[in-house]
Amino acid sequence: MPLILKLYHWRPRTPFYYGWLVLGAASFATIGATGVAQVVLGGIQDLIFEDMGWDRSTVAYAVTAGTWIGGGISPFVGRLADRYGSRWMMSAASLLTGVCLFAAAGAGGVVQFSIGYIIARGLGNTILISVVPRTLAVNFFQRRRNFAIGLISMARPVAGAGNIQFFALMARAGYSWRVGYRSLGVFALVFTLPLLLILRRRPEDIGMLPDGATAPRASNPRTARTSEGARRAAGDSERSWRVGQAARTFPFWAIVVAESFSILTSGALGYQIVPYLLDSGVPRPQAALALSISSLLGAFANPAWGLLSDKYSPRMLAMAVLVLALAATVLLLAIELEWLAGLGVSARSHGALVVVIWGAASGGVGILGSMMLAQYFGRAHYGSILGLVGLFQTASLGAGPSFSAVLYRLTGGQQTALFAFGSFAYTLATFLMYAARRPRTPRELARQHGGAV
Repeated sequence: MPLILKLYHWRPRTPFYYGWLVLGAASFATIGATGVAQVVLGGIQDLIFEDMGWDRSTVAYAVTAGTWIGGGISPFVGRLADRYGSRWMMSAASLLTGVCLFAAAGAGGVVQFSIGYIIARGLGNTILISVVPRTLAVNFFQRRRNFAIGLISMARPVAGAGNIQFFALMARAGYSWRVGYRSLGVFALVFTLPLLLILRRRPEDIGMLPDGATAPRASNPRTARTSEGARRAAGDSERSWRVGQAARTFPFWAIVVAESFSILTSGALGYQIVPYLLDSGVPRPQAALALSISSLLGAFANPAWGLLSDKYSPRMLAMAVLVLALAATVLLLAIELEWLAGLGVSARSHGALVVVIWGAASGGVGILGSMMLAQYFGRAHYGSILGLVGLFQTASLGAGPSFSAVLYRLTGGQQTALFAFGSFAYTLATFLMYAARRPRTPRELARQHGGAV
């Protein structure tokens, strides 16, 4: 028992702020989880279909179910992250994700594949990719919070792009998609131990303050009170909203609806982009490369959004990203309708480039929205707030593949309706972000209503 307690409390000593190591460990945890991400499955779905003889809608429904389950548990996960932290949650999720990846890899039919995929998707997206890692970043950083959110958010698209190329490499080498899923399963299982040893709930748990400040050690009662006051000041020096208070503000719902429309469009387009390019005559390696490049550009842009958000308004940056995504979607619509054919613009020659621009832009909306939530509502209950937002985000993300599959079937293989809807959705999201100005504080609201909020 003493040995177990020592291992439980042991942590590696670092010459730099421990929060950076925590972010690094959480980032690596996304590698296994992104194996079942929508963008990855969208890029490798044809490999599965060729092996199993399924159609596109078969897997799309499993994607939707897994993502919606993740959204359903998102508020619960957010509250647990606030109360207990990320250590046990991310470790257990990594272990279960690894088991489920092996189950999906060994599937002989759609039921076994769907069960493994749905569980891995539900747990992985919420605990290993979105709510818990971003809560971790907000807890460990305050002055450099937006940059930290950008860094942790960079992990998912980088891992996704890497996984797409990994599966493509497996296919070129003659290996099945099953080998790829088993390899990711091994990684997820092995990485459970580093997560358990490294992660902590908040810097205060290891005698630090956000951004690396060290809490003074108490040598007398007066110093003890000062030390405790410093810890409290780190959490109370910013706006601190409860989830119910945040949910009673218009900016909260403006951000939620704007992100939901953007994510629904991104999920729908992302799931159909590779088949669209293939149907347009783009070779598979070039189509997969376009999707990977778009993911990588979006990934490396995330820390840049964080740095820019320290100088400029995240709201204005979100609007700029939405306008860029809108422009790329309109171009895809124009190419699909052959409006640009007279200028020599075709899906084969220019579609891949437009996809790169669209992917790089669309991924920034959710990141900037998370920064706005932290800026508006503080860190004390950020996990609960992000969990509530995640309920709508993942519902929209899960609806994307099924929505695109239904439109694909109804239009006889045409993507016109999908691109037209995307143009409308990005336009509406831009106006909502413009309206999502910083809300009044709970104290201001209490004075306004003549009592406590």
